[in-house]
Amino acid sequence: MVLKINRARKIEGEIEVPGDKSISHRSLILGALAEGESQIKGLLEGEDCLCTLKIMQQLGVEIKKEKAGRYLVKGRGLNGLQEAADVLDCGNSGTSMRLLTGLLAAQDFYSVLTGDKSLRKRPMARIINPLSSMGAQIYSRKKGLAPLTILGTQLTSIEYELPVASAQLKSSILLGALYSPKETVIIEPAISRDHTEKMLQGAGIDLQIEADRVILPASCQRHLNPFQIQIPGDISSAAFFIAAALLAEKGELLIKNVGINQTRSGFLEVAAAMGGQIEILNQTKAAGEATADLLIKPSQLKGIEIAGDLIPRLIDEIPIIAVLAVFAEGKTIIKDAAELRVKETDRISAVAAEFKKLGIKITENPDGMEIQGVDHLTGGVKVESYHDHRIAMSLAILALRTCDGLTIAGSEIIKTSFPDFKKLLEKVMK
Repeated sequence: MVLKINRARKIEGEIEVPGDKSISHRSLILGALAEGESQIKGLLEGEDCLCTLKIMQQLGVEIKKEKAGRYLVKGRGLNGLQEAADVLDCGNSGTSMRLLTGLLAAQDFYSVLTGDKSLRKRPMARIINPLSSMGAQIYSRKKGLAPLTILGTQLTSIEYELPVASAQLKSSILLGALYSPKETVIIEPAISRDHTEKMLQGAGIDLQIEADRVILPASCQRHLNPFQIQIPGDISSAAFFIAAALLAEKGELLIKNVGINQTRSGFLEVAAAMGGQIEILNQTKAAGEATADLLIKPSQLKGIEIAGDLIPRLIDEIPIIAVLAVFAEGKTIIKDAAELRVKETDRISAVAAEFKKLGIKITENPDGMEIQGVDHLTGGVKVESYHDHRIAMSLAILALRTCDGLTIAGSEIIKTSFPDFKKLLEKVMK
């Protein structure tokens, strides 16, 4: 499937973006483990989250859809899951596979996790290794690739220093550790997304959060209370529309109810440092998550350096930050982001290859890239998504500033995280 996006000089309107993908996954999983009925509002109904939903149903959990984005999950408790009759398909969702591996490793039954061609190329050794140290029996293809065969068993506790700042790895270990009565300690090299910690605390688990570590004490309860949650808009999805509004010649865009969790707000900090006009309005908290409305105006951007501890807080937004860099004055340097090479695709190589097709001066480095800003782009060429939703959407936003637009091949992958992306984009293009 191809998507053609033409130039748009004005971006204007008021929108809401879909619910946060990370929180949606975790709501379904933790709701299934709670003792009682949980209510989820604003669930992202993209393919990735629907894979998690289907898998929880295969494990015996009753999940009822009341209306769009609103679900009731009848939790079965930590020990109430049932062995699935078939292979569990995670589709394109690395979050599903990594979090569920930790959960299933601690069950008393057999499971097999697989995914699409892209997911079967992504590294799973980073979760297999610490879980194996906890006693997990997980078998994979060479180099830790899916499908994963899991022989559930009783797990022990662990003190583990993460090799990279990864919320998925941290969450996988925490889910397995819920089944061990002893203390588990996870040490982070830098702050990563903390949605799992917030939701576990909200469900009654007495996690201790210190500067560089998460501690599940031996003394804390090992059952989850049911919960009600209103999932805020996904900052990673909002980032595409923020970028579109910043790069427009005129207009003004208001994005309502966006999650601005401090472990996810790096994109806003970078956009502001580049000179972006973003006003944060109506700040509030829902289920422990900070939310706000964002008012964005066209801006003259400048190149900056992005590196260090900031990277884990915006890792998914780097492709769209690269688009901002294209139209920023001077050079933008992105470093310490080697993690981009093991996402849905090698995002460093993908961005570099597609930008070069357009004549953009970009240098690909092992852990990042350097981009020289330009005054204008001709466009009028066909570019590739690499079966990566964030690459596809970033190129769509880039197309808005080209003279002749862009045709994006493989755009169907966008529906994994943002099914209504094209419709919403057309709504604000003037």
